[in-house]
Amino acid sequence: MMFPFANNLKIVAMRFAIMGQAVDVNAWTLFVAGLTIYVASKVLASLRAIHSVGRLPGFRVPFYPLDLPGAVIPTLSWNPGLAATWLWRHTLYQRFQNENFSIVSFLAGPPAIYTSNLDVARQVAVGGHKVPFVKPERASQALLLWGMNLIAADGQVWRKHRRVMGPAFSNELYQLVWDQTRETYNEMITSEGWADKKTVDIPVVQEYTFKLALLMIGRCGFGFSFNWSAPARAPDGSMSLQEALRVVGDTHMIAIILPKWVQKLPFRRLKEARQAHEQLMDFMQNQAAERKAEIRAGITEGKEDVFTMLVKANEGEAGKSQLDDEELIGNVFIMLFAGHETTAHALAATLGFLAVYDDIQEEVFQQITSVVGWERDPVFDDYAKLDKVLSAFYEALRLFPAGFIMIREATEDTVLQIPNPVGQEGTTPLPVAKGTQVIVDMVGVQYNPRYFDEPGKYKPSRWYGVSNESEAFSAFSVGPRACIGRKFATTEAVCFLTLLLRDWRIEPILSEGETKEAWMGRVLDAKIVITLGVADVPVRLVRRGAGP
Repeated sequence: MMFPFANNLKIVAMRFAIMGQAVDVNAWTLFVAGLTIYVASKVLASLRAIHSVGRLPGFRVPFYPLDLPGAVIPTLSWNPGLAATWLWRHTLYQRFQNENFSIVSFLAGPPAIYTSNLDVARQVAVGGHKVPFVKPERASQALLLWGMNLIAADGQVWRKHRRVMGPAFSNELYQLVWDQTRETYNEMITSEGWADKKTVDIPVVQEYTFKLALLMIGRCGFGFSFNWSAPARAPDGSMSLQEALRVVGDTHMIAIILPKWVQKLPFRRLKEARQAHEQLMDFMQNQAAERKAEIRAGITEGKEDVFTMLVKANEGEAGKSQLDDEELIGNVFIMLFAGHETTAHALAATLGFLAVYDDIQEEVFQQITSVVGWERDPVFDDYAKLDKVLSAFYEALRLFPAGFIMIREATEDTVLQIPNPVGQEGTTPLPVAKGTQVIVDMVGVQYNPRYFDEPGKYKPSRWYGVSNESEAFSAFSVGPRACIGRKFATTEAVCFLTLLLRDWRIEPILSEGETKEAWMGRVLDAKIVITLGVADVPVRLVRRGAGP
């Protein structure tokens, strides 16, 4: 009796469905079947992904941590997210008793291997036809706002950009950087009214380090005659070039993350970002044409800024080896904006650490006075003698590495040679399948006890006597793709710190009842956007000899 009843019910349901008044009773069955197939496909994909990372232990999570939505969800036990390598820097690799671990996301995203080992980094970082790893296209999108450039390029395109970019970074440029940093420091003291003050409280020291770095972009990057006290707006209300450069830097993430149609909405912040971008792009296109004309006419004597030198080097290339105007502008912007943020944050972190460690600050100060004295300003020839100043900067950058991850993707099935644990010679092969991403965790590298004793401690002495170009210092990356702007940044930093520390003692601004150790725990934490930097650093400047 049940079967005829069921058949009749099905007929009635189908008739109602045809009339648009009901759903086939089999819809639920179809849904369950579809869900089962979907889950089964994800399980199989996850098993393949686990196999693709050589069954390396690690996280099995819903979302890939470097893409949406995983990157914007806070770091949690089930979602490592973007900040895991920083937040778990002291425990992450201990958890797996390994300098490498895997991440397999079962909803979306490629399988990935994270590494804190420099030998593994060197195996994947070089790129080109001899190495089966490339920078994935999506990993470079944030770097292409102004055009193809050295950082985003790969393979032969990278080699073309590197050949043109190299000559721009010369001793003539570094001399210019030193001179302009010294001039900018003196402008800052005068414009801020500090010349007659015994103490100066700075709630956020980045307000000054970012302004310094921005002016150095304008002066040494583009040859602009920026100055510390220039108004943000012209009398008619239009945006100055200096302000446009600042706004572009501040709104870079808006231009990267938001869809184009959203960026066109009539909100003040979006309108300001559009205006700054358009103004700066028009200006730079005109500048590119003018510099080409000057170079062809032989009237660039005395112009040593990066843009002029880059255009000059490019004019010496032929045919397909030349960069177009968009690539020229893209290279200057990405190199100098990346350097601007790196230098500004690292200077802020350096001042924060020196404020806490009085003995280190005193040691650096003594070297400054022994090299420079009190009667003259430092000159570029002093740079090599101020190794303790450079070491203080290096160590802050080690603890807050701006380029905190480096992403590469396997273009074919391959094998990585993984160094055995400390104390064991040799390597262990790790199969890596095509499409697997290898993430070089630069925070993990800098906190790896294989390379640094007491890796979480600020110890500039670890860099004493180390060559300025040594790869022992890896926070500027490693191999041929290491940061081309390294000496630009260190020249600026050494000059500024030498001037500031000779004139002022740095102290932390403590909350009531707060110790220096508590201040350091509260203040010296990371802030992650495109790069990794230090959170807001409040310090007090006390003029040397003035007393507290």
